[in-house]
Amino acid sequence: MPISDVSIKNGWIQVFDERSRKISEMSASRKEVRGIASDFFVVLHNGWIETYDEKCKKIKDMSASNKIVKGASGTTFLVQAGSYIQTYDINCKKISERYGS
Repeated sequence: MPISDVSIKNGWIQVFDERSRKISEMSASRKEVRGIASDFFVVLHNGWIETYDEKCKKIKDMSASNKIVKGASGTTFLVQAGSYIQTYDINCKKISERYGS
């Protein structure tokens, strides 16, 4: 079931489908939503970049040290690491990297 929106309300991260029905929710404590794609979303949590599915089940995580999540789309998300833009998949595996100045 595709994700159409992820929002924070009353201390909860809520995930919605294409009909604006709530699919799932989880605590937003110390979490910041940084990117939303159709099959997953990206959260910054206590120095870690974490990916979650539509049921709020954590898929994978990686250190956020010296990284800024720029967004998510399709099956990937973008991270700025210094002067480089890196593309990661849903499992936090780096796919590509380019100089972004």
